[in-house]
Amino acid sequence: MRKFQHGASYSTFLLGVIVASMILKIVVAIWPAYWDDHIINKQIESTLLENDSNLTPSKFISNMNDRLSMNNINDLKMENIAKVSNDGGQLHVTKHYEVRRHFLLNIDLVLSFEKNFDQRTVQAK
Repeated sequence: MRKFQHGASYSTFLLGVIVASMILKIVVAIWPAYWDDHIINKQIESTLLENDSNLTPSKFISNMNDRLSMNNINDLKMENIAKVSNDGGQLHVTKHYEVRRHFLLNIDLVLSFEKNFDQRTVQAK
C-alpha cells in the first residue's frame, strides 16, 4: 500500500516564506509615508479650522512647520510640500509632494501625495 503525504513540501513552504517576507518588506517601506501624510492632512485641517479668516499664508506655514516638528515629521517642510494662497480672505492649500523609499537593491518605491484644502470647506464640515 502506498502512503500519501499531506501538507506543504519544503519548496512550497520556502516560497511562502519568501512571498510573506516581500509583502512585509513592502508594508514596512511604505507605511511610514502614508502615516505621515495622514498626520499632515489632519494638521492642515485642524489649523484651518481653529484659525480665523485673518490668517496669512506665512503664519500658516510657520504654524504648520511647528505642528509637523511636534509630530516628529522632520524631513518634510511645509514650504516644500504645499502652496498656500489667500483667495478672498480664505486660505487655499494645495499639497503635492513625492516620497522615495529604498526597497531592494537598486529598486526604489515612489509615493506621490496630492490634496487640496479650502478653509471655507474645512470649516463647513
